[in-house]
Amino acid sequence: MSEYTVADHLIDRLAELGVDRVFGVPGDYSLAMLDHVTHHPTVRWTGCTNELNAGYAADGYGRLRGIAALCTTFGVGELSAINAIAGAFAEHVPVVHIVGAPALTSQAQHRPVHHTLGDGVFGHFTAMHADITCARASLTHENAVDEIDRVLREVRDRRLPGYLVVPADVAAGPAERTRPALPATVDTTDPEALAGFVDAARRLLESASTPDDVALLAGLTVHRLGAGETLARLLAAGPLPHAVTPWAKSLVDESAPRFAGTYTGAASPPATRTAVEDAAVLVVAGVVFTDLDSGMFTQRITRHRTIDIGPRTAAVGAATFSPVELPTALAALEPLVAEVAARRAGPAPSEPLAAPAPAAGAAADGEALGQNTLWAEVSGFLRSGDIVLADQGTSFYGMAPHRLAAGVTFVGQPLWASIGYTLPALLGTCTALPGHRGVLLIGDGAAQMTATELATVLRERIPAVIVVVDNDGYTVERAIHGLAEPYNDITPWDWPALARALGGGEHLVAMRATTVGELRLAFAAAAANPARVTLVQAVVPRDDVPDLLAALTRVLGSRPAPEPAPTS
Repeated sequence: MSEYTVADHLIDRLAELGVDRVFGVPGDYSLAMLDHVTHHPTVRWTGCTNELNAGYAADGYGRLRGIAALCTTFGVGELSAINAIAGAFAEHVPVVHIVGAPALTSQAQHRPVHHTLGDGVFGHFTAMHADITCARASLTHENAVDEIDRVLREVRDRRLPGYLVVPADVAAGPAERTRPALPATVDTTDPEALAGFVDAARRLLESASTPDDVALLAGLTVHRLGAGETLARLLAAGPLPHAVTPWAKSLVDESAPRFAGTYTGAASPPATRTAVEDAAVLVVAGVVFTDLDSGMFTQRITRHRTIDIGPRTAAVGAATFSPVELPTALAALEPLVAEVAARRAGPAPSEPLAAPAPAAGAAADGEALGQNTLWAEVSGFLRSGDIVLADQGTSFYGMAPHRLAAGVTFVGQPLWASIGYTLPALLGTCTALPGHRGVLLIGDGAAQMTATELATVLRERIPAVIVVVDNDGYTVERAIHGLAEPYNDITPWDWPALARALGGGEHLVAMRATTVGELRLAFAAAAANPARVTLVQAVVPRDDVPDLLAALTRVLGSRPAPEPAPTS
């Protein structure tokens, strides 16, 4: 491989953007291209058990690394992964999906080759990706290098997935070895729009007598746009009472006294609702209200008292200013908040705004596990530096009310809400931030969706604690509808035995816990073996649900069924 090729250029560009591994499943159309991955000095190949799982792993990696790469084969491989790419698009995760395709010579002859629909048309699958990627390209010998650079820039700057079809002969074609680096991301903020925003924000903030009359609600977009440190400086300038939506959990230091909790509309704790809904001035930063993120759209936020900052638009009351990019708008608010803080009489309040959820240690060892005791013990077990992944359902909503220690990263998928996502995402997040312990919280039904990727987690020697919540089926669905219906049942699995069968060996500690004491013993074993995978099958009652999830499912379950369509 002495000649510099298009494949080399693609992998070098990924490395330039910070990617150090490519997830995927090999196929004959991509095999030669993968040779360039495995021989690259800094980028490595991480093969997964199927393409959907590889897409989930890439999504997890991209959330924490800022960009990720997935490689599949044409047709069968890319369509297996399309659910993961759609989820990445919905949740603003930059994943580059590289598809190894038949050679251009075969395409030009419209041959009915394998992995196609047999009609000689090779653009079907590109069309299927049109609505779930921000940029796409089908490479040719003439456009390959320029199109690679264009798509990668779009993915990086827009924080959304991109799609590259790389025919086998194009991947092997020559490319220029020396090209300038990709241009840096440009802040598109209009200075006049920014000045107008600052002036309007200052006038609104002047209506607040102290920083305690100003609150902030933070959302996911702050993280996706890399503005977490800017947000922290803004909060410290007050310090301001502040909350996050569930989608943005761990965006801020939840151990801070001015942290008011996780805001989910009417399902929020009273102190959290008061801090957000009764503030004289509310800064809403990067928030997108979705159904499950807002207590089924029960948020109570009035526009006239709100400074609302989106990705490229900032608003004060009814006045809108654009383009103003979110990191720039947050930075501009910091001195304005400091001006308000200067009017405070005496020191800043230090008492906690919201009471923490029940802590670990309250239950007796012999008490049977339930949702409340399970999440209290998990919360007490976490330490700074952990990456916590909570699958949609009882795991996500069981953990949402618990305050996390400073330095804990929380990952969930509450908008796309594809159950099973977090098990492969564990692989991605822990390889994105090596040296951090992964803590996976996943229901038994969700885990059955993607269980085979546990083999890759074990093979890659990921340090992790995996809690499989065994509640005998789809408990979240039972809470919505069909408490005793068979469609919410699953076949019970012996999870410790399965983990051992998937190749755990000496890297695995696996056990079953039915009581609080047994769970504590499992967590003690995990603490004593930090470099291993500790899997705990935590058995809880099938109909037990966390309080937050119960509140949400009551709203979901109360919706009237649609009227049947008329028949002729």
